[in-house]
Amino acid sequence: MDHQFYYKVEANPIIAAVNNIEKLDLAIQSPCEIIFLLTGNIFNLKSIIDKVKKAGMDIYIHIDLMEGFSKDTVALKYIYENMQPDGIITTKSSLVKKAKNMNIRAIQRLFILDSLSLDTGINSVYATRPDAIEVMPGIMPKIITKLYEKTKTPIIAGGLINDKEDVIASLKAGAMAISTSKEEIWYM
Repeated sequence: MDHQFYYKVEANPIIAAVNNIEKLDLAIQSPCEIIFLLTGNIFNLKSIIDKVKKAGMDIYIHIDLMEGFSKDTVALKYIYENMQPDGIITTKSSLVKKAKNMNIRAIQRLFILDSLSLDTGINSVYATRPDAIEVMPGIMPKIITKLYEKTKTPIIAGGLINDKEDVIASLKAGAMAISTSKEEIWYM
């Protein structure tokens, strides 16, 4: 990742995850400096990205959740060249690899459900080398620590972050940031 991402996360480690377009303006008005966009479609994505950028914020789009786009290299290239998000989020290792080959910043989202998914996630990170990992759910301090120790890749904790204690525990465990759709946490 470029230094701008790290500077913004250092200034405020809370990332506003927007899963409902009606919350976009609230996220833009929040003290967060980065938005993870978890909703959008072929018709509104460009205007959403432009609006967030105009507000001086970075935006990473969860490409798996964008409607009307296929999940392939052509869609990735089109979105990046024509809409210019700061990067993408995806659960798909193949898209992380493609993004990295195209010099697009990529965050790989990993759902850790058990020991097998943890091992699979670690192997995936070794193979794809994303710029960062978003761990879901983000309320697993021991897993955050282990994942960072094994991969040396920056960790973002997301999912089920409900209060200040969850934020502190995740950051203490080694997460560099927290992504959440909970507005009250945006203001911590």
